[in-house]
Amino acid sequence: MVDLLRSHIQKRVNISDEEFARCRTFFSHKKLRKKQYWLQEGDVCRSIGFVLKGCLRNYTVDAKGEEHIIQFAIEDWWVSDIYSFLSGTPSKEFIDALEDSDLLVLDRSSRDAMLDAVPKMERFFRLLLEANLVATRRRVASLISDSAEQRYLDFLKSYPNLVERVPLNQIASFLGITPQSLSRIRKELSEKR
Repeated sequence: MVDLLRSHIQKRVNISDEEFARCRTFFSHKKLRKKQYWLQEGDVCRSIGFVLKGCLRNYTVDAKGEEHIIQFAIEDWWVSDIYSFLSGTPSKEFIDALEDSDLLVLDRSSRDAMLDAVPKMERFFRLLLEANLVATRRRVASLISDSAEQRYLDFLKSYPNLVERVPLNQIASFLGITPQSLSRIRKELSEKR
């Protein structure tokens, strides 16, 4: 499973076997059971996780008690409340496992030590943060200007395997629509085919 992390890093920076072995020493392994929290609102997010197996979600809960999903994280993705992690402030998010999950985890001091020990990883994390910023901006623009149907079609294109793994009410939450609207959209799309 560690090979997944190696190939993930190699997509962005070229590191040697020795550099990767050194990087690997800074990660710890974390298992989460389905429905287990990794982060709760009010706690400071002290680590970032690379998903080896499973599916997690980041979400907030509004004053009415409704969940608003910010991100799904599946194999080969990173998960964290990056704002809380970098600022050291209490999180406004929850992160929990939708499936039994295995993660490789870096706390702040381990990440910083790894960046000192393997300077190429500084570039890796910069590229990762840039990609995250671009994806976040696209998502905000989509929520503002795209129709619900277009957001669903984009979701299917970006996350083709999640429809089978995640309940439809959570997909609706991610898209910023009601489950009823998602059902209607799915019905209309199937009738067009």
